[in-house]
Amino acid sequence: MSQRHGISDVLARVLAARGVGLDSVAGYLAPSLRSLLPDPYTLTDMERAAEVIAAATEAGERIAIFGDYDVDGATSSAVLANFLKAAGVPHRIYIPDRIFEGYGPNPDAVAALAEEGASLLVTVDCGTTSHASLDEARRRGMKVVVLDHHQVGDSLPEADALVNPKRPDDLSGLDHLAAVGVVFLAVVAVNRLLRQRGFWTAERPEPDLLALLDLVALGTVADVVPLTGVNRAFVLKGLAAFGQRRRVGLRALADAARVRGTPTPYHLGFLIGPRINAGGRIGRAELGALLLTCEDETEAGRIAAELDRLNGERQEVERATLDEAEAMLMQIGEEPVVVASGEGWHPGVVGLVAARLKERTGKPAFAIAMDARGTGTGTGTGSGRSIAGVDLGAAVREAVSSGLLVKGGGHAMAAGITVEAVRLAEFRAFLEEKLAPSVAEARRENVLKIDDALSAGGLTPDLCQEIGRAGPFGAANPEPVFVLPNHMVTDASEVGTGHLRLRLKAPDGSTTSAIAFRAAGQPLGESLVKMRGRPVHLAGTLQADEWGGRTNVSLRVLDAGISA
Repeated sequence: MSQRHGISDVLARVLAARGVGLDSVAGYLAPSLRSLLPDPYTLTDMERAAEVIAAATEAGERIAIFGDYDVDGATSSAVLANFLKAAGVPHRIYIPDRIFEGYGPNPDAVAALAEEGASLLVTVDCGTTSHASLDEARRRGMKVVVLDHHQVGDSLPEADALVNPKRPDDLSGLDHLAAVGVVFLAVVAVNRLLRQRGFWTAERPEPDLLALLDLVALGTVADVVPLTGVNRAFVLKGLAAFGQRRRVGLRALADAARVRGTPTPYHLGFLIGPRINAGGRIGRAELGALLLTCEDETEAGRIAAELDRLNGERQEVERATLDEAEAMLMQIGEEPVVVASGEGWHPGVVGLVAARLKERTGKPAFAIAMDARGTGTGTGTGSGRSIAGVDLGAAVREAVSSGLLVKGGGHAMAAGITVEAVRLAEFRAFLEEKLAPSVAEARRENVLKIDDALSAGGLTPDLCQEIGRAGPFGAANPEPVFVLPNHMVTDASEVGTGHLRLRLKAPDGSTTSAIAFRAAGQPLGESLVKMRGRPVHLAGTLQADEWGGRTNVSLRVLDAGISA
């Protein structure tokens, strides 16, 4: 591979480890959206969905877009809204309140949208299981199109078109798409119909759909869907569009988040995404979608500043809740599943807390915000996060069927629940019995896969740049992990909020810096401090930081072991 394609041995190892064949290297390193973008009509019901939306567009009817309150929902709503704006169609985005309305369309909101004059309801990133709400829309004379990617229930609701690659009768093979990917394909299909019908004119020019890819990339990365196939092309092309900073709202949020240099999936997933999510978690749910459709510099700056403020507030709330949850871990023994709950916890951060508990323990974890009634008779809203090999969604659906939960759903790696306080202990016992075998198996097989071995002197900007050609990295295309063997930890000190900054020295005398995020006080951090002055093996990913016109490369430490 290295010889035929003129790439380094390190990059060749990375590609081979990801199953890239010898003849597929060129296409993998330069993915083409033209070659990877599927015909939208391969998705079941997409042709009908495009026809309904195109007809409403030609007639100038008012269209209501009902989205989810997360990043995928905000970007999905913005992709469709920006397209409809270019077409001159009156439209309105509705994002439900996470706490008071919950996920997906609800009959009251649908009724309000109908009374505003909407004749077409398009749900994005939701709607697949919303029978009552879609029935209400149809009862009020609205046409309904669902563009979603969530798990399908036992039956589909009545709609004029329901596009979801997870439908049992969908043979497209596109179930790895985020909702924003499904919506983008819908826009491609609608645009194609309108072009064929002569809708676009000199006075109403056809929009550049590729300009929407910054939004598609953001939703795809934030929803942690597999970065394979067309998703990888979406993100690669979308990052290039993001880097041009043409979208007013994203530019304002990037400035507020202090995003510098060439944008990467890290910037989308950990700096931009959380700020958009903050509106849905503890503020106004529609702020993210408003920002992504805003074209006024002043207004965009105001919304971005508010989202940045809310994100800081969210971090404080999350930190306080996590402290309480971690205190509970002291009372947990060898149980296979962590279930932490507290009265007065903010429902908007329980998913984040569950993710942190999973990281801390290596076990599936639930965090549940109970009603602050002090009576033990209320209900709780919770989120769960799982580990590879343990299907949390299936367990939750079984708990709902058996009456242990008021409601719940999700997929293998994440789930959401509503539980009565009096059933909480029973639910915990059910999870422990149901998941114990798969958790034990998953923990036995928990390994860190290494792509190659390097030395401190080999961590160069050129190497980072070449390895980056195998990206963008994310779900199903993990960032390459390298081991630095027999390196001495010459210094270890705590920085920031619980991070460890390290200085490493290779056997040949070369040195480099490293950082172990959130490791202080944890087993990894304590081990690194004890290893100071001793040769160790360190495994991690490469991190390039641009500062003062220079690029410095360091190691993000994931694991360490004593050198034999």
